Amino acid sequence: MSDAPADLDDPPAWADAFDGVSAVRALPLADVREWAFDGATGAGVRVAVVDSGVDAAHPAVGEVARSVAVRRVPDPPEGDDGIRFDEGPHDDLVGHGTACAGIIRLFAPEAELWSVRVLGANLKGQGGLLVAGVDWAVERGVEVLNLSLSSKSRAMFATLHEVADDAYFAGSTLVCAANNVPGPTYPSQFASVVSVAARPGDDPWGLACNPRPPVEFGARGIDVEVAWSGDGETSIVATGNSFAAPHVAGMVALLRSKHPWLAPYQVKAVLQAVSVNAVTAAS
Repeated sequence: MSDAPADLDDPPAWADAFDGVSAVRALPLADVREWAFDGATGAGVRVAVVDSGVDAAHPAVGEVARSVAVRRVPDPPEGDDGIRFDEGPHDDLVGHGTACAGIIRLFAPEAELWSVRVLGANLKGQGGLLVAGVDWAVERGVEVLNLSLSSKSRAMFATLHEVADDAYFAGSTLVCAANNVPGPTYPSQFASVVSVAARPGDDPWGLACNPRPPVEFGARGIDVEVAWSGDGETSIVATGNSFAAPHVAGMVALLRSKHPWLAPYQVKAVLQAVSVNAVTAAS
């Protein structure tokens, strides 16, 4: 359900969409980056990392305000979906969620990080746990959710579409990584989310807009040094769309911190306006 944590033999899917990406027409806003980000720290914004857990002891992460591990119990009673929510501090079973949290923290040092663990130690999970985890965070008013994971299952299409729309209408922005392997994956395929893929470059602010979706935005995600936990590792160099998404989630946290009234569709418009390939027009 998620991206590989290590370097890939080939660039992640959609990376080539940002190779010489065409200019896009953005809103005619003066000093849009200043308006969007200057002075923002992420304060007052909750950002949920829906992943393998977050290591709150990692120096790149800092405080994790709230944590929940979503799991399924075997043989539940009739009429019981078997999904349980274990609240309280937990480990990162892989390191993947910690990597995403560390990137978000670089952008939004004062954001309130939440960990929603839906993946196991093999970086795999069930679609039902993903849906339950997203629902849990949205119901508690989390403004930004980072989903560096996806499902290729057509059986999950309708359910994930519904939960993505519910988040959108609740005012929560889902930032979703496309899968590293070509082909449709969900929820990154849906128009109600901010879909992200990796693009080359060392600039963490080097956001690009793709004029030919479904993947809408490209961000740094190739050969990135990321926080890691487990086996004594504090950081690794990794490639994947997984690591592009939290760059964008961090930017969205800053936007919502400075402009808390922004709806998800407005967030997308601002992200396009601040993209490196955005060109404003006088009329």
